[in-house]
Amino acid sequence: MDNILEIENLRKDFASTRALDGVSFNVRRGSICGLLGPNGAGKTTLLRIVNSILAADGGSVKINGAEVSLATTKFFGYMPEERGLYDKMRVEDQIMFFGRLKGGDPKRLRAVMDDYLALFNLSADKRRRIKELSKGNQQKVQIIATIVHEPELVILDEPFSGFDPINGAILQELISRLHAAGTTVMLSSHNMNAIEEICDDIALVNKGHLLVNDSISNIKDAHKDDSLILTTASPLTVEAFLGNGVVSEITPIAPHGRRKGYSYKIRRGEGKRNFDILDLASFQSEILHFEEALPSLTDIFIKYTLPQEGKTA
Repeated sequence: MDNILEIENLRKDFASTRALDGVSFNVRRGSICGLLGPNGAGKTTLLRIVNSILAADGGSVKINGAEVSLATTKFFGYMPEERGLYDKMRVEDQIMFFGRLKGGDPKRLRAVMDDYLALFNLSADKRRRIKELSKGNQQKVQIIATIVHEPELVILDEPFSGFDPINGAILQELISRLHAAGTTVMLSSHNMNAIEEICDDIALVNKGHLLVNDSISNIKDAHKDDSLILTTASPLTVEAFLGNGVVSEITPIAPHGRRKGYSYKIRRGEGKRNFDILDLASFQSEILHFEEALPSLTDIFIKYTLPQEGKTA
């Protein structure tokens, strides 16, 4: 898979502050990439440079192999964190206006618009003025206006902000539809659960530096500690596991998600196999679930960012 977006040694200064300091990473064509970082990390500055809103002080950004410029913006849709709609325009006129600015065909734009209005339950509101809508519905209009021209690359800055769980689920469905159609999606968000669920890759920045860029699965594998999660229908006798050396550690934990039962975090004893643990556990209780314990994206985010924050405190 080739790269649709290539960012190399990107640098940006604001007076004496270096917002980006040699950031380099690529976004794979057809992937969903999460851009993560704490507030002030440089994420918005990076996205503005990608979209030719700001000029870099060094480095390069390429889309489809060409240096980004106003001419290349037709290839992508960008929704900034600071929303920008015209309050007095009607919903359908607003969406068509932005689609036409990107060179979209009016007939095709209208068909795509109607499809997305239906998805977001806004079909009955398309003749209403923007200012008459709730903030959540205004955000839906902003998202539709961003993607109505069917860009190759969609960049969404904090798209889940202000959405309740129902609308958040609709947005995830939309992103899945875009992905299935071959669109590349780049998300900047603090919603770690959503990023972890839908993204293939992440790029994590802090204080203008790229800290990690890889697939979520590879990053999790790199940070796992060889622990296991065992869930049983009834409580286990912990002493029985520790007494015969099958495990070196066993700690009761809250069940994962909606999973019922009693969960334990376990580390195998030296020379022991997963089968040995399951064999012993099955004598005490029905086994409901058994898996490798992988760190959450939130755990990884905190591990990379908090130590650096602490150094400057």
